[in-house]
Amino acid sequence: MRKEDCFFLGKIIGKHSFKGEILVKLDTDNPDDFLEMESVFVEIDKNLIPFFIENSNLQKSDLLRIKFEDVDSEEEAENLIGNELYLPLEILPELTGNNFYYHEIIGYKVIDSNLGDIGEIIGVNDHTPQALFIIQHQGKEILVPITDAFIDKVDRENKTMHLTTPEGLVDLYL
Repeated sequence: MRKEDCFFLGKIIGKHSFKGEILVKLDTDNPDDFLEMESVFVEIDKNLIPFFIENSNLQKSDLLRIKFEDVDSEEEAENLIGNELYLPLEILPELTGNNFYYHEIIGYKVIDSNLGDIGEIIGVNDHTPQALFIIQHQGKEILVPITDAFIDKVDRENKTMHLTTPEGLVDLYL
């Protein structure tokens, strides 16, 4: 399995018990969707390695406690801390309307209701308190907060994102 064919599920942040259980910080709004997994890919030395799950349950609201098959000690669990978990893209449910996955909108043309074509989405920065569209416009980057208030329409057929940005926001970058 190639990383390009997968989505980031979360990161192993700690061990839970002396029996080899680990804690995963999930990167999802719906942690319950991932309670019935049979396996995940763990990135180890830039390779995705399949790990089969004996059992899992939620700890607090966004931590998933997992017991992998053949990881039976505290030391084995310790060696997995810091590694990222991935799942194949094809298991993601298809979204409709103005809902989207960050990976699916890369390459979309951005049309602002007041300014017209303002560029192409080249990435998403979700490492800030407010996730941001990264839009390329004539060699310059424009950062626009990802919020329902700005998103008018996601047109999957034409690969366009229609926004209404606050007056002056785009001008800050141009």
